[in-house]
Amino acid sequence: MKKKIPEIMTKPERIAAAIKGNPVDRVPYSLWSHLPMIDEDPVQNAEHTYAFYKKYDVDILKTMNNGMYSAAAFGCTIDSSDVPKGGVTRITSTPVRNPEDWLKIEPVSLHTGTLRREQEYLKLLLKKTNGEVPVVFTVFSPLTTAKKLCPDLILHVKRGHGDKVKKALKAITETTCALVQRVIELGADGIFFATQLSSYDLTEEKFYREYGMPYDLAVLSASSGWCNVLHAHGKNIMFPLLRKYPVQIFNWHAWESLPTISEAQLLTGKCIMAGLERMDITDHHKNEIEYQIYETLRQTGGRKVILSPGCVIRYPLDEEMLLFVRKAKEEIEEKMAGK
Repeated sequence: MKKKIPEIMTKPERIAAAIKGNPVDRVPYSLWSHLPMIDEDPVQNAEHTYAFYKKYDVDILKTMNNGMYSAAAFGCTIDSSDVPKGGVTRITSTPVRNPEDWLKIEPVSLHTGTLRREQEYLKLLLKKTNGEVPVVFTVFSPLTTAKKLCPDLILHVKRGHGDKVKKALKAITETTCALVQRVIELGADGIFFATQLSSYDLTEEKFYREYGMPYDLAVLSASSGWCNVLHAHGKNIMFPLLRKYPVQIFNWHAWESLPTISEAQLLTGKCIMAGLERMDITDHHKNEIEYQIYETLRQTGGRKVILSPGCVIRYPLDEEMLLFVRKAKEEIEEKMAGK
């Protein structure tokens, strides 16, 4: 017997139903990338993000902010020239080089620099989308920002300068909380909260409980959005800690790293946003992508899931491959519903 399909939903209705675990007319999905160089101009970034949304018809739209905007807000200078060639943005100078420099980090005004730029980008994007798709604004965890300010952060803590680091973390958290509250006021439906050090490969759990979690939770509590996303970046994530974070949607590098799809859905109790291995998209691995879509839909039954990559799809983008993702999802979904 075929499953009963609800009547056609709007994108906000579809995402709200997925969060609650209710039936959906079709499994929602999303894709996102960076827009190197473009993301330094709010007008161009809004136009290109909107064009990306319209081309791929995603059900939830993650803002494609400059990946270093939070570090730049606190004084870093960056170079994105390698990104269009498949590289990453590099920090070329930073205000924190020795332990005493942490004491110089103060809260930053939302009305200046990159924080002002990213708010302007969001305003323009929200005007274009006009409520037709949920928009989540990308925010970095305070510890992620701090580590970009100083690669030696963990070494400084080990050498007894933890109090200095915490002072900076407090200032970064205050600024990040203010930004979160502001973007929700502007109309964002939630935040995409990216934490990049919550991995057993990078830090110890004791360290993260002290220098990561309290500041993460402060930022998450600042968002009154209805579809906040936790992005647990990297492999070997601290899943026992992160699965309890107060968000509606859980995103991680599925297929690259544990947990499995069904494990994550069961143990978080949340809507998961995952299922696609981003490098298989970049490397044009169609068989692998079809398998991942099939397994994700099989393990979840198409409920409480938003099909998406585990992380940003890197440049250069392959338009044909991105269009293939949605086509494959629809074909597999239709076949599975007809069983």
